[in-house]
Amino acid sequence: MKCKTIGIIRTPYTRLADVPTSGNHDKSVRGRVELLPVYARGLKGLEKYKYIYLLFSFHKRRRLSLNATPPGEKLERGVFASRSPRRPTGLGMTIVRLHKVRGRVLEVSRLDMLDKTPLLDIKPYYELAK
Repeated sequence: MKCKTIGIIRTPYTRLADVPTSGNHDKSVRGRVELLPVYARGLKGLEKYKYIYLLFSFHKRRRLSLNATPPGEKLERGVFASRSPRRPTGLGMTIVRLHKVRGRVLEVSRLDMLDKTPLLDIKPYYELAK
């Protein structure tokens, strides 16, 4: 399977050490999702959602591991039971707060990836029925 990059995610985080982990986001920090012009029409209707999923590439990952120890924890677990970037596929997914859609640019917050991260897909977030 090959994934196309459909845009780029712009964040204030240029060093891995600065990227928030395990939901420890500074909610005042905002970033942008910039789609390539050819995909802009695909954003129609997205503005009605409060949260969206971003699927992206862990493009700076250095190695892969099937084990991970999440930040602040002592016990190791399997990579699929974690949010570790050292995944076999290199795929990342996160939920961000959508503030505004302007043309092909989304204003978002609750980001947890490096600046210039390749964007692979966007999906609306639906709350699950209880």
